[in-house]
Amino acid sequence: MSEKILAVLAHFIISVISSTGYGGVALLMAIESACIPLPSEIIMPFAGYLVQQGQMNLFLLATVGALGCNIGSAVAYWVGAWGGRPFLERYGRYVLLDMKDLDHADQFFQRFGGITVFLGRLLPVIRTFIALPAGIARMPQLRFHIYTFLGSWPWCFVLAYVGVRLGRAWDTDPRFKADFHRFHLGVEFLVLAAIVWFAWTHLRRKARPTEG
Repeated sequence: MSEKILAVLAHFIISVISSTGYGGVALLMAIESACIPLPSEIIMPFAGYLVQQGQMNLFLLATVGALGCNIGSAVAYWVGAWGGRPFLERYGRYVLLDMKDLDHADQFFQRFGGITVFLGRLLPVIRTFIALPAGIARMPQLRFHIYTFLGSWPWCFVLAYVGVRLGRAWDTDPRFKADFHRFHLGVEFLVLAAIVWFAWTHLRRKARPTEG
Protein backbone atom coordinates (compact mmCIF):
# COMPACT_ATOMS: atom_id res chain seq x y z
CA MET A 1 0.00 0.00 0.00
CA SER A 2 2.76 2.45 0.95
CA GLU A 3 4.54 1.71 -2.33
CA LYS A 4 1.37 2.57 -4.29
CA ILE A 5 0.89 5.83 -2.38
CA LEU A 6 4.50 6.87 -2.94
CA ALA A 7 4.25 5.87 -6.60
CA VAL A 8 1.17 8.10 -7.07
CA LEU A 9 2.90 11.01 -5.32
CA ALA A 10 6.06 10.52 -7.35
CA HIS A 11 4.10 10.41 -10.61
CA PHE A 12 2.24 13.61 -9.69
CA ILE A 13 5.44 15.42 -8.70
CA ILE A 14 7.32 14.29 -11.80
CA SER A 15 4.45 15.34 -14.06
CA VAL A 16 4.24 18.81 -12.51
CA ILE A 17 7.98 19.48 -12.66
CA SER A 18 8.36 18.05 -16.17
CA SER A 19 5.59 20.26 -17.55
CA THR A 20 6.17 23.49 -15.62
CA GLY A 21 9.88 23.51 -14.69
CA TYR A 22 11.01 25.96 -12.01
CA GLY A 23 7.46 27.19 -11.46
CA GLY A 24 6.35 23.66 -10.69
CA VAL A 25 9.15 23.22 -8.16
CA ALA A 26 8.14 26.45 -6.41
CA LEU A 27 4.48 25.38 -6.38
CA LEU A 28 5.19 21.93 -4.98
CA MET A 29 7.51 23.24 -2.27
CA ALA A 30 4.88 25.86 -1.37
CA ILE A 31 2.30 23.09 -0.95
CA GLU A 32 4.62 21.17 1.36
CA SER A 33 5.31 24.27 3.47
CA ALA A 34 1.58 25.01 3.76
CA CYS A 35 1.28 21.96 6.08
CA ILE A 36 0.29 19.56 3.30
CA PRO A 37 2.62 16.53 3.51
CA LEU A 38 3.91 16.50 -0.06
CA PRO A 39 7.45 15.18 0.43
CA SER A 40 10.28 17.48 -0.60
CA GLU A 41 12.40 14.32 -0.42
CA ILE A 42 10.82 13.40 -3.76
CA ILE A 43 10.37 16.90 -5.22
CA MET A 44 13.93 18.18 -5.03
CA PRO A 45 15.86 15.00 -5.96
CA PHE A 46 13.83 14.59 -9.15
CA ALA A 47 14.43 18.24 -9.99
CA GLY A 48 18.11 17.55 -9.29
CA TYR A 49 17.99 14.73 -11.83
CA LEU A 50 16.85 17.32 -14.39
CA VAL A 51 19.90 19.39 -13.42
CA GLN A 52 22.06 16.39 -14.27
CA GLN A 53 20.25 16.19 -17.61
CA GLY A 54 21.13 19.83 -18.34
CA GLN A 55 17.55 21.11 -18.05
CA MET A 56 17.97 23.14 -14.84
CA ASN A 57 20.62 25.00 -12.85
CA LEU A 58 21.40 23.66 -9.37
CA PHE A 59 21.79 26.99 -7.57
CA LEU A 60 18.75 28.53 -9.24
CA LEU A 61 16.78 25.39 -8.43
CA ALA A 62 17.65 25.61 -4.71
CA THR A 63 16.69 29.29 -4.71
CA VAL A 64 13.34 28.65 -6.40
CA GLY A 65 12.63 25.82 -3.98
CA ALA A 66 13.40 28.04 -1.00
CA LEU A 67 11.16 30.79 -2.35
CA GLY A 68 8.37 28.25 -2.72
CA CYS A 69 8.89 27.32 0.93
CA ASN A 70 8.46 30.97 1.85
CA ILE A 71 5.21 31.23 -0.06
CA GLY A 72 3.69 28.15 1.52
CA SER A 73 4.99 29.07 4.96
CA ALA A 74 3.28 32.45 4.70
CA VAL A 75 -0.07 30.66 4.38
CA ALA A 76 0.61 28.48 7.43
CA TYR A 77 1.92 31.50 9.35
CA TRP A 78 -1.32 33.40 8.87
CA VAL A 79 -3.43 30.39 9.78
CA GLY A 80 -1.62 30.39 13.11
CA ALA A 81 -1.66 34.19 13.46
CA TRP A 82 -5.35 34.73 12.59
CA GLY A 83 -6.80 31.55 14.05
CA GLY A 84 -4.40 31.21 16.96
CA ARG A 85 -4.47 28.36 19.43
CA PRO A 86 -8.30 28.10 19.50
CA PHE A 87 -8.42 27.43 15.75
CA LEU A 88 -5.69 24.80 15.90
CA GLU A 89 -7.16 23.23 19.04
CA ARG A 90 -10.46 22.85 17.20
CA TYR A 91 -9.23 21.70 13.79
CA GLY A 92 -5.73 20.42 14.54
CA ARG A 93 -7.10 16.97 15.33
CA TYR A 94 -7.67 16.44 11.61
CA VAL A 95 -3.88 16.32 11.22
CA LEU A 96 -3.40 14.67 14.64
CA LEU A 97 -2.13 17.92 16.15
CA ASP A 98 -3.09 18.03 19.83
CA MET A 99 -2.61 20.35 22.81
CA LYS A 100 0.67 18.75 23.81
CA ASP A 101 2.09 19.45 20.33
CA LEU A 102 1.07 23.09 20.64
CA ASP A 103 2.46 23.35 24.18
CA HIS A 104 5.82 21.95 23.06
CA ALA A 105 5.93 24.41 20.15
CA ASP A 106 5.10 27.36 22.40
CA GLN A 107 7.72 26.34 24.95
CA PHE A 108 10.29 25.91 22.20
CA PHE A 109 9.62 29.42 20.93
CA GLN A 110 9.71 30.91 24.40
CA ARG A 111 13.08 29.30 25.05
CA PHE A 112 14.86 29.75 21.71
CA GLY A 113 12.89 32.45 19.91
CA GLY A 114 12.70 32.91 16.15
CA ILE A 115 15.82 30.85 15.44
CA THR A 116 13.54 27.80 15.77
CA VAL A 117 12.16 28.64 12.32
CA PHE A 118 15.64 28.38 10.81
CA LEU A 119 16.42 25.13 12.62
CA GLY A 120 13.00 23.66 11.91
CA ARG A 121 13.40 24.14 8.17
CA LEU A 122 16.39 21.79 8.31
CA LEU A 123 14.46 18.92 9.91
CA PRO A 124 12.18 16.41 8.14
CA VAL A 125 8.47 16.55 9.06
CA ILE A 126 9.00 19.47 11.48
CA ARG A 127 9.79 21.72 8.51
CA THR A 128 6.26 21.16 7.18
CA PHE A 129 4.56 22.52 10.33
CA ILE A 130 7.04 24.95 11.88
CA ALA A 131 5.26 28.03 10.47
CA LEU A 132 2.15 27.39 12.58
CA PRO A 133 3.75 28.11 15.98
CA ALA A 134 5.61 31.04 14.42
CA GLY A 135 2.26 32.52 13.44
CA ILE A 136 0.74 31.85 16.86
CA ALA A 137 3.72 33.60 18.46
CA ARG A 138 3.28 36.52 16.04
CA MET A 139 6.94 36.36 15.10
CA PRO A 140 7.97 39.46 13.08
CA GLN A 141 7.26 38.60 9.46
CA LEU A 142 10.49 39.90 7.97
CA ARG A 143 12.57 37.82 10.37
CA PHE A 144 10.27 34.85 9.81
CA HIS A 145 10.77 34.94 6.05
CA ILE A 146 14.52 35.49 6.31
CA TYR A 147 14.91 32.50 8.62
CA THR A 148 12.58 30.43 6.45
CA PHE A 149 14.61 31.16 3.32
CA LEU A 150 17.99 30.65 5.02
CA GLY A 151 16.88 27.32 6.46
CA SER A 152 15.13 26.14 3.31
CA TRP A 153 17.90 26.92 0.82
CA PRO A 154 20.46 24.37 2.09
CA TRP A 155 17.71 21.76 2.48
CA CYS A 156 16.66 22.27 -1.14
CA PHE A 157 20.25 22.40 -2.37
CA VAL A 158 21.30 19.17 -0.64
CA LEU A 159 18.25 17.23 -1.84
CA ALA A 160 18.70 18.53 -5.38
CA TYR A 161 22.40 17.64 -5.30
CA VAL A 162 21.46 14.13 -4.17
CA GLY A 163 19.29 13.96 -7.30
CA VAL A 164 22.23 15.05 -9.43
CA ARG A 165 24.43 12.31 -7.98
CA LEU A 166 21.70 9.69 -8.27
CA GLY A 167 21.12 10.67 -11.87
CA ARG A 168 24.79 10.19 -12.72
CA ALA A 169 24.89 6.80 -11.02
CA TRP A 170 21.64 5.72 -12.67
CA ASP A 171 23.06 6.40 -16.11
CA THR A 172 26.56 4.98 -15.55
CA ASP A 173 26.38 2.15 -12.99
CA PRO A 174 24.07 -0.82 -13.74
CA ARG A 175 24.43 -2.07 -10.15
CA PHE A 176 22.90 1.12 -8.86
CA LYS A 177 19.34 0.24 -9.93
CA ALA A 178 19.34 -2.92 -7.81
CA ASP A 179 20.87 -1.12 -4.82
CA PHE A 180 18.42 1.75 -5.21
CA HIS A 181 15.46 -0.64 -5.20
CA ARG A 182 16.58 -2.12 -1.86
CA PHE A 183 17.17 1.37 -0.46
CA HIS A 184 13.75 2.47 -1.73
CA LEU A 185 12.03 -0.40 0.11
CA GLY A 186 13.91 0.45 3.28
CA VAL A 187 12.86 4.10 3.10
CA GLU A 188 9.24 3.09 2.53
CA PHE A 189 9.32 0.86 5.61
CA LEU A 190 10.80 3.61 7.80
CA VAL A 191 8.30 6.22 6.55
CA LEU A 192 5.35 3.87 7.13
CA ALA A 193 6.62 2.92 10.60
CA ALA A 194 7.03 6.59 11.53
CA ILE A 195 3.48 7.41 10.38
CA VAL A 196 1.99 4.46 12.30
CA TRP A 197 3.92 5.38 15.48
CA PHE A 198 2.92 9.06 15.23
CA ALA A 199 -0.76 8.25 14.68
CA TRP A 200 -0.88 5.59 17.40
CA THR A 201 0.75 7.73 20.10
CA HIS A 202 -1.45 10.74 19.32
CA LEU A 203 -4.70 8.76 19.16
CA ARG A 204 -3.83 6.98 22.41
CA ARG A 205 -3.11 10.33 24.04
CA LYS A 206 -6.50 11.65 22.88
CA ALA A 207 -8.33 8.60 24.24
CA ARG A 208 -6.63 8.75 27.64
CA PRO A 209 -8.97 11.37 29.29
CA THR A 210 -12.06 9.25 28.54
CA GLU A 211 -10.63 6.08 30.08
CA GLY A 212 -11.85 5.03 33.51
